[in-house]
Amino acid sequence: MNTALYTKSLSDSRRALTGWTLGTAAVGMMYASTYPSQKDSTANLPEGMRDALHIDATAAGYLQASVFGLILPLLTMIYGAATGTRATAGDEESGQLDLLLAQPATRVRLVLQRFGALATGAVAIAVLVWLALLAIRDSAELTSVTPAELLAQCLNLALLAIVFGALATGLGAAFGRRAVVLAATASTGVLAYATHTFATQMGADWLAYLSPFHYYIGAEPLKHGFQWADAAVLALTAAALVTLGAARFNRRDLAN
Repeated sequence: MNTALYTKSLSDSRRALTGWTLGTAAVGMMYASTYPSQKDSTANLPEGMRDALHIDATAAGYLQASVFGLILPLLTMIYGAATGTRATAGDEESGQLDLLLAQPATRVRLVLQRFGALATGAVAIAVLVWLALLAIRDSAELTSVTPAELLAQCLNLALLAIVFGALATGLGAAFGRRAVVLAATASTGVLAYATHTFATQMGADWLAYLSPFHYYIGAEPLKHGFQWADAAVLALTAAALVTLGAARFNRRDLAN
């Protein structure tokens, strides 16, 4: 199989990807390192607030609420949305897409290989986050969370980025407008996060199952390790989004 589009996408984005991997890992390490100074404050929060935000004073609870519950998924979602938007919509709006498709490459191959480069970047970010947290695990008093449990959560972090990257890639392939893709992806991210966070408080627990955040962190990989069923849901969701987008891209008139 010719992977020229995949390797070129990785090569073209190497500087941006280096920034994403190093920056995300540094932010995760910085926030995780504050656990020793924050654990007492966490324990003093009102019980209702702790329950609503899924916070407890353990290392796993702190990482789940602050590091993996907010800042890292936000960064990786932005990575997925921005990279997915550029996969086809960016070139289509700039007029470069016709040049790419004039080469011996099908539309579907273009979408899939550029999405493959996005997924590779997401995995690279997650791996570096894992290594960064392992580096401070002792000094930050995170030893109650095993390396395998950290890896389990980082796997889901990569899959969450891939899901939102797949959404942006699919929408870009289907509609070819960056503004539409970014607005729809951002709105979906906010709605998905709110649904996961507040479904219980609204008395509608079933709503949480509609959010990718439920499968990302709902089963608490930092406490229970790998959740393969949840990982499979995220992977299948991403595959479905890209497949639908590629199918639409293959049929539509790019001149419109």
